[in-house]
Amino acid sequence: MYVIYTYACCEMTILTIMAYDRFIAICQPLHYHSKMTFKWVQVLVLVAVFYPVFTIGFCLYLTVSLPLCGNKLNQIFCSNWPVVQLSCVDTTLNNIAGQFVLVTIIFIPLFFVLYTYLRILLVCRRRSSEFRGKALQTCLPHIVSFMTYSISLFLEVSLTRLEAGQLNPSIAVILSLAYLIIPPLNNPIVYGLGLPQIKGVVLRFLKKGPAAEI
Repeated sequence: MYVIYTYACCEMTILTIMAYDRFIAICQPLHYHSKMTFKWVQVLVLVAVFYPVFTIGFCLYLTVSLPLCGNKLNQIFCSNWPVVQLSCVDTTLNNIAGQFVLVTIIFIPLFFVLYTYLRILLVCRRRSSEFRGKALQTCLPHIVSFMTYSISLFLEVSLTRLEAGQLNPSIAVILSLAYLIIPPLNNPIVYGLGLPQIKGVVLRFLKKGPAAEI
């Protein structure tokens, strides 16, 4: 559970850093090298990794300290909130900690990314079509990855809040796997197709079939 939640939160924080990078590159290009210094990037990456590591660790420490009255979950791995619901004691502190993590690692990054792309959109409206094309080429892979991951994560969060019996067990299992399977499969495709060499190979493969010479 710790590894899964830490991975999920690190993915969101890293996508947020990527959105900030694109915002500076497109909206403040003359200040890019002065703002996105190597030292500052190191700080951002360390925060993106270690903040989820410690906050998720604290939340799960609270969870494993709870006495449980049951052992049945409708998922193929242990999610924090369903495990907390199995407890026999008051879980107010767990709920507060979980909401804090949800706000700081999910909702704040989500709104920040939306804000950066709104600013990018406003800048692109005042620029040439060539500039808009380059901006789209720069941002499209990140937008697709972010939307795919956000939808998958929303399904997971919604699933954990449903009571047992409200959803078909098979559907619950499929939804619980969505954000673990879809983004890792999607990211190499999305970012790989942005490289001319890979894009050229894929296009030749689609035009000529598997027997085409690569």
